[in-house]
Amino acid sequence: MTTITEQDVRQALSRVEDPEIGKPLTELGMVKAIDIHDNNVAVVLYLTIAGCPMKNTLTENAHAAVAEIPGVGEVTVTTDVMSDQQRRELRQSLRGDMTEPVIPFTEPGNTTRIFAVSSGKGGVGKSSMTVNLAVSFAARGLKVGILDADIYGHSIPGMLGNQERPHAIDDMIMPPVAHGVKLISIAHFVEGNAPVVWRGPMLHRAIQQFLGDVFWGDLDILLLDLPPGTGDIAISVAQLLPHAEILIVTTPQAAAAEVAERAGTISLQTQQPVAGVIENMGAMVLPDGTLLDVFGSGGGEAVAKRISTLTGAQVRVLGSVPLDPQLREGGDTGVPISVAHPESPTAQAISAIVDQLIVRKDSLAGRPLGLGVQSH
Repeated sequence: MTTITEQDVRQALSRVEDPEIGKPLTELGMVKAIDIHDNNVAVVLYLTIAGCPMKNTLTENAHAAVAEIPGVGEVTVTTDVMSDQQRRELRQSLRGDMTEPVIPFTEPGNTTRIFAVSSGKGGVGKSSMTVNLAVSFAARGLKVGILDADIYGHSIPGMLGNQERPHAIDDMIMPPVAHGVKLISIAHFVEGNAPVVWRGPMLHRAIQQFLGDVFWGDLDILLLDLPPGTGDIAISVAQLLPHAEILIVTTPQAAAAEVAERAGTISLQTQQPVAGVIENMGAMVLPDGTLLDVFGSGGGEAVAKRISTLTGAQVRVLGSVPLDPQLREGGDTGVPISVAHPESPTAQAISAIVDQLIVRKDSLAGRPLGLGVQSH
């Protein structure tokens, strides 16, 4: 009979990542002890805090990994909690010796694509698009985050079905994860449905903290759900993330399209590129297969054409997403339509938009990718 060693167990656990941090448990120092007796294995894992919301996920994944070792007997996984010193050391290993948080997305060599999802007015489904784009990106294996920048009208946690509170490792905020997407919102820091009554400087500081104090990890995509219009937060995002690309959401209705132009033409002042226009609430597909233009047609094309003229850059319509009650239901239940009904015309339209966004227009030639390989 093959004798199982501690090295065998550590190798198995090296395949288990902390869902919040995205690194192996062995690399993070989260394996407290391994005890082996007659090929029965007992593992003790460290949790960052006593009420860690990822406890069940960590223990189940660790149990499954160890159980795959050939010849293993009974496997048990229990947990303990890190000391304050261990949390400080973990924070230092992730953030280095920086005394003040910095916004990682503005650091040299960072390759995260950032999309600021905006609209000229409310009620066009901007937040629904943000959530469904995010889970569609994540379904392709990308590391994705959403920053709910709509401070007054925050809705992202509910739409993703996650009401967990973030927790801290030392002074670093660990964001909740839902449907494979990291998220942070002011909703995580207010009681119930209490309103947020802040002026401009406080709004700016909140966005700055969400970007710098939250441990986002090595994201491929960051989506910001902006409030409607071109107010304080849109200006703050332009200052803090000048390379963010603007995604404009409108409906086919002419009146909505006219207002949406304002959200797009802010790029003239901020010098941010416009990634494209998404026309939401397009033609509804009826049971007999016919189409019903509830909100008219042509709004997305009109916005793209007008912004192209004003900015001098070619702005395209990325897609028209059909009006679909299931899209609304997904937001109410916390299971986005792209997860619940990926085969639906609406989810397919969103997926087609992601296919276009996933292709970079700018080259990565000459940029450091953190692969540990240097050119000579």
